[in-house]
Amino acid sequence: MGQWLSERLGRQFVIENRPGAGSNLATETVVHAPPDGYTLLLVNTSNAINSALYDKLNFNFIDDIAPVAAISRGSQVMVINPLIAAKSVAEFITYAKANPGKINMGSAGIGSVTHISGELFKMLSGVNLVHVPYRGGGPALVDLLGGQVQVMFVGIPESIEYIKVGRLRALAVTAATRSPALPEIPTVGEFVAGYEAITFHGIGVPKSTPVDIVDRLNREINAGLADPKLKTRLAELGGVPMPMTHADFGKFIADETEKWAKVIRTANIKPE
Repeated sequence: MGQWLSERLGRQFVIENRPGAGSNLATETVVHAPPDGYTLLLVNTSNAINSALYDKLNFNFIDDIAPVAAISRGSQVMVINPLIAAKSVAEFITYAKANPGKINMGSAGIGSVTHISGELFKMLSGVNLVHVPYRGGGPALVDLLGGQVQVMFVGIPESIEYIKVGRLRALAVTAATRSPALPEIPTVGEFVAGYEAITFHGIGVPKSTPVDIVDRLNREINAGLADPKLKTRLAELGGVPMPMTHADFGKFIADETEKWAKVIRTANIKPE
């Protein structure tokens, strides 16, 4: 999208990675940037989660970041080590209820998307899984392959090759609809009523950014989402274009923030 905007607007968009605190450092940088349209934030699922996960942030995401446009939504996939005999979500739930507290659920860390998606599954299915947080999704996936943990909710791009060769068994995708990347795999919601956990990306800017700038960026981003080459690239990354007005994207973010806040409070999740 950065390349697309560079070409459309005639200004070079520089991608600056600011890791740390689950994306909070990057977000705070944009919150305090001049509201002139020259500093954008790649908004993602972590922003919706962090609003409830962290008690003391130096910003209020909903108030301090103005939504510009959504880019894409994606799905995770619920995968298990093949040593567990379950062939479906229903069979896994039966197995888990027969073995409470004996199944380890790996994640990329406390409060990560992989963790919260698993907690939602635990809440709605009534199973007792032992959460095992790792410092990143890579190490967790390695231990899932090795059998140290038995189940994980993981991104499709990271896991699809292991699924194809049978080293992991995909039980279901976490979105409300099946994934084009794994069309034969059902959704968790087909077995667990009300379950949906998506990942998303979009663009935000500092509050008080002029509306004409927000409107221009929204138009250009939505134009990009209609471009066949960009759509193909998003599909390769497991994403589905999500064109929206900036007002609709703001409502979407608010709804996701409220949803994950309920999970965080119910599961009493505290940051590392």
